[in-house]
This record gives sequence, C-alpha cells and structure tokens, in this order.
Amino acid sequence: MTLDGDELNETDQAIIDQLQQGRVTPQYLAKELDISRPYASDRLKRLLEHNHVERLAPGLYGLVEDPRER
Repeated sequence: MTLDGDELNETDQAIIDQLQQGRVTPQYLAKELDISRPYASDRLKRLLEHNHVERLAPGLYGLVEDPRER
C-alpha cells in the first residue's frame, strides 16, 4: 500500500525532495534538513514500508516513486 501526497508531513516532503536529487543517508538528511538522525531514519523507514524508497545498501536509500505525483 502506498501513501497519497496528502499523507506526507513536511519532513517527508523535504526527504523526497532530497531523494529526487540522488541517494541519501539518514545522517545526510539530518544535516541537510536540520533534524535528528533517528527521526530521519524513522521517516525513511515509513517511506520504505510504503514502497516509495528502496534500501540500496545499509543506510543508503533511493527514490522509487514520488507519492505526490499520484
């Protein structure tokens, strides 16, 4: 089951914006978005569970589908 664009919070949207530019790590997102690394990991995990991102390697994520384009 995927998310709809209106189910994303502000951080989710910022993460997807970063993913559109390339692969990311939670540590990179924490620095770029001024959020904690655990929170970045939690949001990535949620996007992963809904098949919007994929884990490319341990701690490295890429965009599969932007839910805002649905």
